[in-house]
Amino acid sequence: MIETDTAARAPHVEHGAQFTDSLVTATWTPSVGWGPAGLGPLSHFAMHPGMIGLHYGQVVFEGLKAYRQADGSMAVFRPRENARRFQRSARRLAMPEVPEEMFLRAVEAVVAADGRHVPDDPDVSLYLRPLLFASEANLMLRPANEYTFMMMAFVAGGFFGGVVEPVRVWVSRSTARAFPGGTGDVKCAANYAGAFLAQREAQMQGCHQVVWLDAGQRRWVEELGGMNLFFVRGDGVDAEVLTPELTGTLLPGVTRDTLLTLASRLGYRAGTTRLTVEDWRRECAAGVITEVFACGTAAVVTPVGSVRDGDTGWTVGDGQPGPVTRRLRQALVDLHHGTAPDPDGWLHPVR
Repeated sequence: MIETDTAARAPHVEHGAQFTDSLVTATWTPSVGWGPAGLGPLSHFAMHPGMIGLHYGQVVFEGLKAYRQADGSMAVFRPRENARRFQRSARRLAMPEVPEEMFLRAVEAVVAADGRHVPDDPDVSLYLRPLLFASEANLMLRPANEYTFMMMAFVAGGFFGGVVEPVRVWVSRSTARAFPGGTGDVKCAANYAGAFLAQREAQMQGCHQVVWLDAGQRRWVEELGGMNLFFVRGDGVDAEVLTPELTGTLLPGVTRDTLLTLASRLGYRAGTTRLTVEDWRRECAAGVITEVFACGTAAVVTPVGSVRDGDTGWTVGDGQPGPVTRRLRQALVDLHHGTAPDPDGWLHPVR
């Protein structure tokens, strides 16, 4: 059981900063393994400046959401998938795995304590942030002998604002996000810090996000910022919904997997592909690629309206959200909020 002791905090208003009241913590050591997880108030904590996680990057995290349901209750979307990916990330960085049931109990504890902050608004959710880091104070270059697991939350609106509008994206030719044999397919903190410079470059070019290419040839489209990409070929009942195949250098997104299933159920041909930037440009010009969208826990489904590649660029379709993108987004939102059938049991109720 997770013990409770919550205290209120005044919320912030900026997206990503409106933290809720509670924090789950647990500690691992070689002699004991995982100690008990406790729920208490979200607060600052003491940290030794020689903590291994600070110096050598043994830090992994996850992102998942809880949604208000039609009956007023709260439910978390596919938390077991996040728990398993959290374990894969930990294994890759030589860290102890958080047991799946312990992860789920922490999710349930935070949602039960803080779900009251989520209004009856389909655009608002409770974003859960599990975190695992090396907390031992030691600067020997080795895996730590102490780790801390935390679960916190914040109230989330739209990642790109309150209105779903097409985003402009910038193809990064000079910077690579991940390399074969690296950590591109797990959620470790270092993956994201290395992307900030390219993201700043994209913003200087008037774009919202970075398109990541493969590290070898710098031709193959992989991801968009911290999101997965989808391409729609054709339209109507004959539309094909495709996403870059998993090569070990891009993240296997939970939303990505969900949309492949939903697209098939809606009657579209759905699958994976390999696509170069040149293919993307040419197929948009020929009207073969009619829509492009990004997806993720934070972004849900976000349409891509235009692309910049160096001094050139092109528009996707008419630059506006297409019918396939809109339909998939609505299907996903309905599933999140329990207003659509859930044959796979992806919603995890929290009473």
